[in-house]
Amino acid sequence: MSDTTEKKEFKSYISSGSHVAEFTVKSVLLGAIFGIIFGAATVYLALKAGLTVSASIPIAVLAISIGRKFFKTTILENNIIQTTGSAGESIAAGVVFTLPGFLFLSAGSNSESFFSYRPIFFLAALGGILGTLMMIPLRRSLIVEEHQSLPYPEGTACASVLIAGEKGGNFAKTAYYGLAFAFAYAILQKIFHLIAEAPTWATSQANKFFPSATVNGEITPEYMGVGYIIGPKIAGVLVAGGVLAWLGLIPLLATLVPAETIAYQLVKLGYLKDVYSPGGPGGWDPLNMAFANTATAIYQAYVKQIGAGAVAAGGFITLLKTIPTIVSSFKSSLASMNKSNTEKQIIKRTDDDLSFKVVIFGSLGLILLMALLPQIPGDSVLNKLLIGILVIVFGFFFVTVSSRIVGLIGTSSNPVSGMTIATLMGTCLIFISIGWTGNLYEPMALVVGSMICIAAANAGATSQDLKTGYIVGATPRYQQLALFVGSIVSAVVIGLTLSVLDRPTAEMTAQGITHAIGTETYPAPQGTLMATLIKGLLSFNLDWQFVLVGVFLAITIELCGVKSLSFAVGAYLPLSTTLPIFAGGAIKGLVEMRTKKDGKKSEEEELGKGNLFATGLVAGGALMGVIYAFLMAFESTGGPVESLNMEAHLSGLLGTGGYQILGFIFFLFMGWSLYRIAISKDK
Repeated sequence: MSDTTEKKEFKSYISSGSHVAEFTVKSVLLGAIFGIIFGAATVYLALKAGLTVSASIPIAVLAISIGRKFFKTTILENNIIQTTGSAGESIAAGVVFTLPGFLFLSAGSNSESFFSYRPIFFLAALGGILGTLMMIPLRRSLIVEEHQSLPYPEGTACASVLIAGEKGGNFAKTAYYGLAFAFAYAILQKIFHLIAEAPTWATSQANKFFPSATVNGEITPEYMGVGYIIGPKIAGVLVAGGVLAWLGLIPLLATLVPAETIAYQLVKLGYLKDVYSPGGPGGWDPLNMAFANTATAIYQAYVKQIGAGAVAAGGFITLLKTIPTIVSSFKSSLASMNKSNTEKQIIKRTDDDLSFKVVIFGSLGLILLMALLPQIPGDSVLNKLLIGILVIVFGFFFVTVSSRIVGLIGTSSNPVSGMTIATLMGTCLIFISIGWTGNLYEPMALVVGSMICIAAANAGATSQDLKTGYIVGATPRYQQLALFVGSIVSAVVIGLTLSVLDRPTAEMTAQGITHAIGTETYPAPQGTLMATLIKGLLSFNLDWQFVLVGVFLAITIELCGVKSLSFAVGAYLPLSTTLPIFAGGAIKGLVEMRTKKDGKKSEEEELGKGNLFATGLVAGGALMGVIYAFLMAFESTGGPVESLNMEAHLSGLLGTGGYQILGFIFFLFMGWSLYRIAISKDK
């Protein structure tokens, strides 16, 4: 009875009886353009840092400023813009976290051939469609029936942005300041090299007390922006893992493990041809039996595997903690389907979902496409049919889980990696039970895991979009159609961006590197982890001793009351990634302290000036990174971009240390600017 009362009391901003322009050509096209932009930016950021941030609010801000001002869009058209555009970010995250794993599977699996444009496009599009399909029958139970109990924080905040924009709210200016600042900073850093890429302090291997210790940071706008958005607590836990790895584990191993033993380990992992060949991570010198950079060699040989074990355990622990939510979500989804099939009543515009038949026939169509497409791994139609069935079963289950979890804690905290790990483990166990072991089945297992990751990520973002639509009074059917469009359009650009970013530079080619993804430039941490797990489960060729160190490291951190997944990701990633992110989080902490000290009312996080400026930093920095990668992919030695490089001149003038200090001063200035804008009063 109380539920009915709550539903009657809730009134959307645009009533169900009102008919306002909504699913129009201009709204879908603008949304598709934003989806392309943020999808490409997400690919870059996820490959570099293994992290993403929600695009819904920035796209809503852009919709207000561009759509409303230049195209006279209504609030419902603006909602379609952000709904279509946000699909690009979520699908890109799912793709980048898993599909680069094709590059890291066993050599005999022929998996590398699947890391090309067409397979990436089909897997991205099908995974995105799956996430949207499975949310159709869940919308009523999770978004409407549980409106009071599931807040969907990003969706609610996004609705506030759209409504405030409709009333004349001025949000866009600060975000554009951040974007322009980041763009200018990135041009100075990446094109002219006036700002050092990664200032570094390191001890030598010969240091008696602290050998091969490293403190460095890629001082980029996107990392500072990400840190500010996730806040000091998560950023602190993240950098703690990096501190342990680079200032604890690596100096310890550098003291205990001879250089030749490290080289043999790199040979075993495929980083070196043999111990008599120079090169590889850390620059192995076979004549002197030493590394130019021992820290990098140890990181690749041992610490990454320890980190992989920690991330796997952290993801699994996170999943175990959500079992009650999983069970209740599963029951609610079944009840929702039964209810939707039996209720026969006049449907209001704001309750008009796509038919459940779309879900049934869409799911069957996905299975059929996966069985017939040559771009999907598998040596027979039967193999591929099993893959398709597993995708639908796991997909329905984890889409439900993903939607409920983001309803409680938000998209940024959605443990998609944990769900993907659980899917991979379940899939590999099924494969083993029917005798599918060995290299040939590794790509098939990755396909199941990747599609579930993409579907779960997209379902989380879709849920937030549907919540926004419920609050502003959108038509669910149009939102769902917009999500299908966004999934397909973003898949086009995601595959293209990955293909371009994967092209090695001239320097990489000279070193015999054929893929930029997997190098220090684009480490793709989650993709490496997924491949490591699959190889370990199907081939039994995993260094379990290192992985288990990581597992118990994650368990120890969890027992200390700290979220182990964030710590584990920090241990897996280079410190150069997590340290500048921590700097952004520290600035957020200072802003919160200042706000509390001044006795000001804490503003809503997503709508605050600091958060909007930080969003601009992320978008501007990441977009410039993509543009630079595109330029360098087609740059020849001594080309026009390279001729603008001022690093050698500045290093000669200031010295190497002076040049790095100059870069650090620029980074401090960016941090100071973010702080000043965050504490400034609205005019």
